[in-house]
Amino acid sequence: MAYRLSINGVEREVDVPGDMPLLWVLRNELGMVGTKFGCGVGLCGACTVHLDGVAQRSCSVPVSAVGEKKVATIEALAESETGRALQQAWLDEDVMQCGYCQAGQLMNATALLARNPQPSARQIDAAMSGNICRCACYTRIREAIAQVAGKEDTANV
Repeated sequence: MAYRLSINGVEREVDVPGDMPLLWVLRNELGMVGTKFGCGVGLCGACTVHLDGVAQRSCSVPVSAVGEKKVATIEALAESETGRALQQAWLDEDVMQCGYCQAGQLMNATALLARNPQPSARQIDAAMSGNICRCACYTRIREAIAQVAGKEDTANV
């Protein structure tokens, strides 16, 4: 079946089964490989994208459920001021080790800051708890998010 999707501000059409996860549409049909496959059941967060600004696990969203929602992927993160600031904070805090989970981490962090520009450390931890980092960079992730939120001492955020 043909689906018309708005991805990163560009209208795209795909002819795929309605139950195909959005993750596979992005990666296999459209060649947008920034969104990563992690667990395939929505538990790790590596495949996080935004649907109308809300962080969603693309491995658990069938393409038929996207409808008129606007899809944003890691490829468009730098188009927003918050996205650019987070990317810089990731570098400043030396967040990445292997980097595999980072697209999902950044997408989740961007959604958090869009709905709460000055989260506390507890709020950051709660919002990011569904994104798994095998390298255990959680402290640096929190520090990078706090940096963008304008908070320097994450122990007292």
